[in-house]
Amino acid sequence: MSRIDYDEFGLFHENAHEYGLPYAGPPVVRRETVAVAPGRSLSALVWGDAQPELCFVHGGAQNAHTWDTVALALDRPLIAVDLPGHGHSDSPGDRAEGQLAITGNGDDVAEALRALAPMGVHLVGMSLGGLTSIALAAQHPSLVRSLTLVDITPGVTGQKSQAIAAFVNGPTSFPSFDDILARTVEHNPTRTVASLRRGILHNALQLEDGSWVWRYRRFDNPSPLAERPAGPPAFGSLWDLLETIEVPIMLVRGMLPQSVVDDADEAELLRRRPQTRIERIANAGHSVQGDTPLELAALITDFVALNN
Repeated sequence: MSRIDYDEFGLFHENAHEYGLPYAGPPVVRRETVAVAPGRSLSALVWGDAQPELCFVHGGAQNAHTWDTVALALDRPLIAVDLPGHGHSDSPGDRAEGQLAITGNGDDVAEALRALAPMGVHLVGMSLGGLTSIALAAQHPSLVRSLTLVDITPGVTGQKSQAIAAFVNGPTSFPSFDDILARTVEHNPTRTVASLRRGILHNALQLEDGSWVWRYRRFDNPSPLAERPAGPPAFGSLWDLLETIEVPIMLVRGMLPQSVVDDADEAELLRRRPQTRIERIANAGHSVQGDTPLELAALITDFVALNN
């Protein structure tokens, strides 16, 4: 049995090298834990020492490190959270929908922001994190200056997310790192093997017998996301919440087949929020931050500059 050493702050040089970013040494990043309810805490990566300007919320079955390359490219103070039941955060407790409890997730992230960025942030959410961000921005408006949705709208359906569900609802464990990497590569054709390897190290655990399990399969949660039926619950009511948001909104949409956003979603978003900024990235699928992180960082930089 071979053990793989893992240092969550020891891989940033790989991100920088893969995308040609300058790297003078490890960035200033620390992990913080915030109590969000009795017996439950949310974990987050805090980049930089100054007041955070942005907050990033990852997708389902991911974790805060999915934003590492984007954060390196931005080079500004920010927060990347682990949603309940993901990464280093506690499971979501007794919520009926578990890790898919959108409004509850939004409340938890809001509590973390009150502790870590009380002056408000530009909020960026991808997939499940984007839906969470809609709820957060609608229900806690004082914490949000602008909202960027990364390849997500409330129009997501089980059919649109079928390929993602097939990956998430896969095997419960893997005999070796090579096995978990092979499955991840198979289901993520738009990503480099190097980036997927880093992603697994951040998002999986090696057990004492040498096998691997995903971090989002919480041992203390009787209904982890990966064991739920394929497809998300209905998120249609989030359209109404989205209409109440007063801050500027940008949708960054991947245009490869792996995207879960279609033209009807974009049209509905513009019908409800005509001033929404729409950006399409030709070479990105659903995971825009993984496929084209520098392009995403550039769009966020411009959007934040326009709305400060």
